[in-house]
Amino acid sequence: MAVAPIELARIAALAADEKKATNIVVLDLTSLSDVCDFFVICSAANARMLDSVVDEVEERIKKNTGLGPLSHEGRAGASWVLLDYGSVVVHAFLPETRDYYRLERLWGDAPQVDMGLESSSES
Repeated sequence: MAVAPIELARIAALAADEKKATNIVVLDLTSLSDVCDFFVICSAANARMLDSVVDEVEERIKKNTGLGPLSHEGRAGASWVLLDYGSVVVHAFLPETRDYYRLERLWGDAPQVDMGLESSSES
């Protein structure tokens, strides 16, 4: 089943929100990158919550689209987990790691997509 990249990003953001991820940001990279169309970036308060957020994103995307990640990085005890779905890349961080890498600043020219999530407005 073909899924539009924006819909895949929406499913990922809603799944992260469901597991209480904070500061959820979706960046539209369609005009800035040939690598992917959207970044979904979120934070989790601790490693256990980070695992829960990542599990929920994977499960929700699989359930709704039948897709699994093409690759994933950083799962074992990491402070940053990356799920690569081709057109959408999900970045889940512990807060201090997110502050260090500042992907939103690195991709500062990318417009943010409003998913209507309360957690997207938190800092």
